[in-house]
Amino acid sequence: MGSTGALRVVIGEDSAILRDGLVQLLADRGFVVTRAVSDAPSLEQAVADDLPDVAVVDIRMPPTFTDDGLRAALAVRRLHPEVGILVFSQYVETRYAAELLAGGAARIGYLLKDRVADVADFVDALVRVASGGTALDPEVVTQLMGASRRTDTLAALSAREREVLALMAEGRTNSAIATNLVVSEGAVEKHVANIFSKLNLPATPTDHRRVLAVLRYLEG
Repeated sequence: MGSTGALRVVIGEDSAILRDGLVQLLADRGFVVTRAVSDAPSLEQAVADDLPDVAVVDIRMPPTFTDDGLRAALAVRRLHPEVGILVFSQYVETRYAAELLAGGAARIGYLLKDRVADVADFVDALVRVASGGTALDPEVVTQLMGASRRTDTLAALSAREREVLALMAEGRTNSAIATNLVVSEGAVEKHVANIFSKLNLPATPTDHRRVLAVLRYLEG
């Protein structure tokens, strides 16, 4: 990968080996890691002090090793909405993940450690989140959907439209969706237009319909 424009990153990860590995990996690719910390309170303080472009956050961190990282991410989201958040964990915590996304899916990512097989995919997700996009692992989307109480909202969508919306929730572009589904980009554009129509998301000067559709998809 080429230059990332020196994106600034804070890392919150309690495993010393993984934390140091992430620091080296990102530094080698042109990122500036302003701080790498091992507990949730330090993560919140590091973000407040450094105001990075994006924070990489594990879920189960000190002091309780339960959901401290996600709760810290929620605090960062509330206090510093301009900072992207990439949750990087072994676990899917549907309650707090849905709450994290409820304020808008822009600048939010959630990847599972054991499903990231390619460093380039992780770096791409980090850049996407820092740039205002969304990056959600398909398994995260599946579990959030299973926790959703709004299945009635999506009942009008066809099976193919649900597939397209699921890929939108992963942060995919129309071109990437077309490649994944082996259809034309024009066909994807028609599916996306149908999704907006069926979810009652008219075009407005201020709302990002793609983000709103993903939120409707994940809402619970």
